[in-house]
Amino acid sequence: MKNGQKTSHATQCRVLIVDDHPAVREGVAVCIAQQPSMQMCCEAGGVLDGLEKINACQPDVAVIDISLPDGSGIDLIKRLKAANNPVKILVWSMHPDSLYAERAIKAGALGYINKENTTGKLVEAIQTVSRNELYLSPETTKLLISHVKGEQSLCVGSLVHTLSNRELEVFSMIGKGLKTSMIAERMNISVHTVETHRRRIKIKLNLKTAGELTSRATRWLLEGE
Repeated sequence: MKNGQKTSHATQCRVLIVDDHPAVREGVAVCIAQQPSMQMCCEAGGVLDGLEKINACQPDVAVIDISLPDGSGIDLIKRLKAANNPVKILVWSMHPDSLYAERAIKAGALGYINKENTTGKLVEAIQTVSRNELYLSPETTKLLISHVKGEQSLCVGSLVHTLSNRELEVFSMIGKGLKTSMIAERMNISVHTVETHRRRIKIKLNLKTAGELTSRATRWLLEGE
């Protein structure tokens, strides 16, 4: 009996979540605890905390949010891949698949799931990624295939799609009310570089003033436009 228990525990998928909302992390932990094949091994609230916890806990799968208080989930994924960390990554985000799914996969994630999905779908996504298989919604899969074949661009609808990963990160922080100096500190870049990003964002989004930029970024965070 004890040997059977050890075997079961040894085959459990160890999951870590990186999300800045404690209630969200707690909800995922409860969901994971109900799965005999899974174990919540650790949790983190930001990029730096995530790097530390992933290295310390060595999870099989890391569920990572895009918007984190000290940077972007995309940046965290890139840093993990640059360090050859073997963890399998699933991005779980409130942002539309069409905006971030391809960026996440290119950065090194194995899957992307929107937070509008049920916890049952989240479990399915974690299981899929743990098998080293790609997890995307059917709609996103079709969109990515069309994009690769050159039949359709992912940059549809909102001009926000045209922003680079770094510009999106700056845009998100502007929407959260962060000043240029604070953005520079969190992203570990110069104030001048942040100002350059701001100028490029305004050009791409056809915005004229800093006020318009702030308003547009805030509305995007609140409404997902």
